[in-house]
Amino acid sequence: MKLSEAIQKEVDQIFDRIVNIRHDIHQNPELSGHEEETRLLIRSILEAEGIPFRTFEEHYGVIADIVKDPALPTVAIRGDMDALPMPENSAKPYASKKEGIMHACGHDAHTATALGCALVLNRLKEKLPGNVRIIFQPSEEVLEGGSSQMIEAGALEGVSAIFGLHVYPYLHTGQIGYKYGVMMAASDTFRFDIYGKTAHGARPHEGIDAILVTAMVIDSLNHIVSRRIDPIHPAVISMGKIEGGKAPNVICDFVSVAGTVRTVNASVREKIPEMMETTIAGICKAMDAKYHFDYEFGPPELKNNDHMVDLLKRAALEVLGPEGLVDLIDPVMGGEDFARYLQIVPGAFFRLGICNEEKGTCVPQHNTRFDVDDDALAIGMKILCLTAVEALDEAKR
Repeated sequence: MKLSEAIQKEVDQIFDRIVNIRHDIHQNPELSGHEEETRLLIRSILEAEGIPFRTFEEHYGVIADIVKDPALPTVAIRGDMDALPMPENSAKPYASKKEGIMHACGHDAHTATALGCALVLNRLKEKLPGNVRIIFQPSEEVLEGGSSQMIEAGALEGVSAIFGLHVYPYLHTGQIGYKYGVMMAASDTFRFDIYGKTAHGARPHEGIDAILVTAMVIDSLNHIVSRRIDPIHPAVISMGKIEGGKAPNVICDFVSVAGTVRTVNASVREKIPEMMETTIAGICKAMDAKYHFDYEFGPPELKNNDHMVDLLKRAALEVLGPEGLVDLIDPVMGGEDFARYLQIVPGAFFRLGICNEEKGTCVPQHNTRFDVDDDALAIGMKILCLTAVEALDEAKR
């Protein structure tokens, strides 16, 4: 039996188990930096299968190594583990048991899929053309991103390529989305505080109205993208949080605003903080207000390696046929810290379709009714495993 056939057969054999694992993780979601129970579950499964792994005191990440021969090349597969701070509105029997926390982005499916790959590839270890590392990553949902922690822990040492996926409710189960080049945006955050002076609401000339200054700043910041950035380079500046004011008849002396910036061009990204601060400073000077501005760079744009996408497509064709492959063509403005791995080693990230109208799994991510079509897990496992083998075959040549 060909190795590709053996992999797909093994996936089918463990499928029900992986679904149960996914449901278990979904019922017990954990926020970024708190994935202790999830790590214990991963450890118990790896130990039972005799798969060597490493854990760390600084975070809850796990690195598992399926080693056929240390002299052979190694490729990596990554699955992220963390959930979101939001309630679940679901009647599913495996709905979250933790109030205010749910897997609304599909990381339960990513973890279960990565575990499935570990089980399958370990059972076929002697037939593999090399070694496979499975990276179970914490804290993808926070700006600093757990990928940095895993890289510092040595997750990419000796790795020649890396692959990952993200469930995607905008594609149907049985489809995957691939993308050459830049696939997702860099994701940064900012905060600015405006300082004014209080006065009676009936005598605004005696104060410095921080709310009015903030309104002028927000309006002007929204013109950066439309008038100061080349329109062929997509960018987004969004204000998501604003706080200020104490009473309806008091001129406000302090407002705080926080938001996010998304870009797909590195040079544009570098210029935006200065553009923002220049805008804020100019308006504050004109209005006699003061300000404080902070800008924090998050994960860079996610840029796939073209050749690794070719290997991914080859594997996906074997699983789904040509009708199952969708060229996504345009990047999206969502961020993904898998991008940091791709800055160091070549690799590819793809979208795994999970939309099934009958099962109600076409709901967007970060929604209280989000869920994953379990049938997609087998597709994800097969494609990741076969892509890893493709990359190992190539690295051996």
